Amino acid sequence: MQKRTSERKPSNINIKFSCDNVDYTGTVTNLSENGMFIKTRDMCFPFNSTFEIIIPLEEELLNLPVKVSRITKTNDSYDGIGVELLDPPRNYLEFAKSFRKGS
Repeated sequence: MQKRTSERKPSNINIKFSCDNVDYTGTVTNLSENGMFIKTRDMCFPFNSTFEIIIPLEEELLNLPVKVSRITKTNDSYDGIGVELLDPPRNYLEFAKSFRKGS
């Protein structure tokens, strides 16, 4: 089993994202500098698909390109995706580091 390169921290951040011209919402339940887990409802994205998520911050919107690396299913419903950040921008890395300190 592959080990994460950075520790994930619990979170509760509402986000928006779009895949194949369909808009979705979700909640980031944990994050790190390299990835995050997004709780969703009844949707399944192809493994390794790429899209952009939007995280609203106080002063700006973070647009982050991601790739699906994990899909979860509870009972008969797909309910979450793990994503890898593709070349995360500096402002996201700063956000993730400050989040770890309790922000």
